[in-house]
Amino acid sequence: MADSLSLVSRLRGRVRDLPRQVAYGPGARLMSELRKRRVILVHPHATIRFEGPVYLGPGFSLFIPDPGATFIVGPGVDFRRGFRAEISRGGTIRIGAGCVFSYYSLIQCSTSIEIGDRAMFGQSTMLVDGNHRFRDLDRPMVEQGYDYKPIRIEDDVTVMTKCTLVANIGTRAVVGAHSVVVRDVPPYCVVTGVPARVVDYFGPPGEEPAELAERRSAS
Repeated sequence: MADSLSLVSRLRGRVRDLPRQVAYGPGARLMSELRKRRVILVHPHATIRFEGPVYLGPGFSLFIPDPGATFIVGPGVDFRRGFRAEISRGGTIRIGAGCVFSYYSLIQCSTSIEIGDRAMFGQSTMLVDGNHRFRDLDRPMVEQGYDYKPIRIEDDVTVMTKCTLVANIGTRAVVGAHSVVVRDVPPYCVVTGVPARVVDYFGPPGEEPAELAERRSAS
């Protein structure tokens, strides 16, 4: 009798747990696959390629109004809820293997943005390759156009939550939360602030960036 009750209890537990298992297992994979197919279907004018297993979370979207754009993603990339990429003027976005984009990440590209392997981007991070011009006092800002610059994010970069990136970032660099990166970040450096500046270095000896070395010697 006790064995029968134990068996019934285990079965009830499995039944109760079934929705969770489906939602976070085969259900999630199925919905991701459907999102991939939709993205490719509605952008026949662009080169879109997922090179291996890639997870597209709810709200994943691409905005590609112009022909000739490219969006290529390596294997093992995780796009969580609300990711969006906007590619214009035939721009190219390439994302390496094993990258993670947390909730509501945004990439805007009109030239090229390349991201290496295993880069991680925190919630609400924005990555852009251009800035509005604004110095012409005779025209509104929205009529002055943009200044563009191709961007490269190297391998193993970590970007914390709510950052804006408009410059290159070197290997294994760490960008602190709420930072605005407007200058290139050297490898193995920690940067924080608005605008972001180097506050620490943890790489091989002898490769410390000059700006940090000078600041430390002066203090």
